[in-house]
Amino acid sequence: MLPVPKKFFITAAAAEGKSKLTAFDNALLKAEIGNVNLVRVSSILPPDCEYTPGMKIPYGALVPTAYGSIVSDIPGETIAAAIAVGISPDSFGVIMELTGKFTKEEAEARITRMVQEAFEVRGMELKEIKVRAVEHTVEKIGCAFAAAPLWY
Repeated sequence: MLPVPKKFFITAAAAEGKSKLTAFDNALLKAEIGNVNLVRVSSILPPDCEYTPGMKIPYGALVPTAYGSIVSDIPGETIAAAIAVGISPDSFGVIMELTGKFTKEEAEARITRMVQEAFEVRGMELKEIKVRAVEHTVEKIGCAFAAAPLWY
């Protein structure tokens, strides 16, 4: 049985690269999670998971992470990524990720509505929403990335 994460933070960053993969890698580095192994998870924040901004994770660790990314090679195109965590006062939380061809402000508004809907359909009380978003205007090859890494 895998342990249940006890800590989380949210991060978002954008970067350019010489290829789509290096643009993604550079965005991970700017988001301060470029030297760990992301294990993509879906959308549930464990109960009593503590928000820990600035948390350091050991290099090479396998890190459960809800994330979204978008890469574009169309110069001048605006791309965005957002992550939001809805926190319940007495239960688990919900994580939503969003990427697309829109502004940071549009991403923040859309992702906030997504978290509100997730709580509504579950019949849960929503205490707080934490949101991070980034937008990027592509120069050559760009990536926008947003994530909620979970840790122990």
